[in-house]
Amino acid sequence: MNNEVRILVINPGSTSTKIAVYIGTNPVFVKTIQHSSDELKDFGEISEQFQFRKDLILKQLYDADILIDMIKVVMGRGGLLKPVESGVIAVNEKMVEDLRTCKYGEHASNLGGLIAWDIAKTLPGAKAYIANPVVVDELSSLARYSGHPLLPRHSIFHALNQKAVGRQHSRSIMRKYEELNLIVVHLGGGITIGAHRKGRVVDVNQGLDGDGPFSPERSGTLPIGDFARLCFSGKYDLKKVQKMIKGEGGLVAYLGTNSAYEVEQRAAAGDIKAKEVYDAMAYQVAKEIGAMGAVLKFEIDGILITGGIAHDKYFVNQIISYVHRLAPVHVYPGEDEMKALAMNGLRVIRGVTQVREYD
Repeated sequence: MNNEVRILVINPGSTSTKIAVYIGTNPVFVKTIQHSSDELKDFGEISEQFQFRKDLILKQLYDADILIDMIKVVMGRGGLLKPVESGVIAVNEKMVEDLRTCKYGEHASNLGGLIAWDIAKTLPGAKAYIANPVVVDELSSLARYSGHPLLPRHSIFHALNQKAVGRQHSRSIMRKYEELNLIVVHLGGGITIGAHRKGRVVDVNQGLDGDGPFSPERSGTLPIGDFARLCFSGKYDLKKVQKMIKGEGGLVAYLGTNSAYEVEQRAAAGDIKAKEVYDAMAYQVAKEIGAMGAVLKFEIDGILITGGIAHDKYFVNQIISYVHRLAPVHVYPGEDEMKALAMNGLRVIRGVTQVREYD
């Protein structure tokens, strides 16, 4: 095993950096580095945290006696880039520039590609990649219409986990992902529901700050006329409205918490308001599943429910009660972004995937 190549996985979040080293399908080192608000308070732009986080990663690898020269693939969590096709994408100078300048948006995940690129350059024969970033765009032409040409619909969703679960389910039934029509439901801080037609996500709600069900901290689709009037009421500036959409919407707005678990516990303890809001969130998820069923002309091989909230049997069963007649429902609780990234890296090593270029 010591002679086998290693895959280093780097997944930066807003307050943590997750790293792992894989040999084949086996994780031999896994670490989550937490970053306190005091540590991050002096940084302005996300990109300014680059050296700080990179140094912490290298120290953890050194302290764990990782054979760093055996790392040949460095997988970074894909950040906000221009729309791309799904799959593995080589990090190049163009991508680095777009991530460094936050050309398409600022997010901690932008650091994944930047740090992967910089570390790979120091290792003999190593290369850096990202896989299925949130900007994967396979929308059909019809799905891009919103109702006004100034506001086309965009594809931003949990592509890494949705694609990984789609492939996992396909293997479990001994079929190819590219042969199936699936609806994949990611239940997390944001909620995205994708229509996967023969390996391509031809429609999905824009879960970052756009449409779809409300979630623990996002408002989702809002009554557009009332929302327009609210924006021009003089009570809110752009920043406040943006926080209302993402960060202070959904469960936060209704119940003052972004913890679905807390809401479930409050509901179970007899909090009528908490139960109704929680049920309403499940109701909206089911409505979006129905919409994606229509996109697939109701030729559906399976509905897959994943993400952190998928651990909550009550919430999942509420969804299933609405949609079980559409197709068999399968639950894959949680999300393992580290494993998903590592498996994409392994596909590169084994030569079973085409690496795309970012241009």
